[in-house]
This record gives sequence, structure tokens and C-alpha cells, in this order.
Amino acid sequence: MNKNQTYWSENINLIIRCLSVWFIVSYGCSIIFVEYLNVIRLGGYKLGFWFAQQGSIYTFVVLIFYYVYKIDKIDQRYGASDE
Repeated sequence: MNKNQTYWSENINLIIRCLSVWFIVSYGCSIIFVEYLNVIRLGGYKLGFWFAQQGSIYTFVVLIFYYVYKIDKIDQRYGASDE
């Protein structure tokens, strides 16, 4: 594999991992595991409701920062310049 193919392969794998985490949090915690999470309260609200309303958004924002950090490391490893 050449340098560009390896770079894009790592980039796509990073995107897939980030989207998988976001899917698990937004779909899993908000829909599938909502009954189990509703036993716990966060700020007076049931945790399942909180994940459905706020948790998936916060997770998405954290994943954006994580992606920026990791893609910067990948860019440095493959010599991409900040032009």
C-alpha cells in the first residue's frame, strides 16, 4: 500500500470508530438501554431521558475534538502540512 492509501485507510477507520461510538451512545443509550438507564437520575432527570436529549449531543462534541486530535497525529505521521 502506498502512503496515500495508508493515510486514507487510517482516516476512514478513525471516522468509522467515531461514528460507531456516537451510534452506540445515541441509539443504544437513548432507545435500547433506556429502561435500564432510567433507574439512575442525573440532575433530577432519568439518565435514559438525559442521553436522549443531551448525552448524544455532548458525545458528538467530544468526538469532534477527539477526531481533530487523532487526525492531527495521523497528519503528522504522514507528513501532511498545515498550508
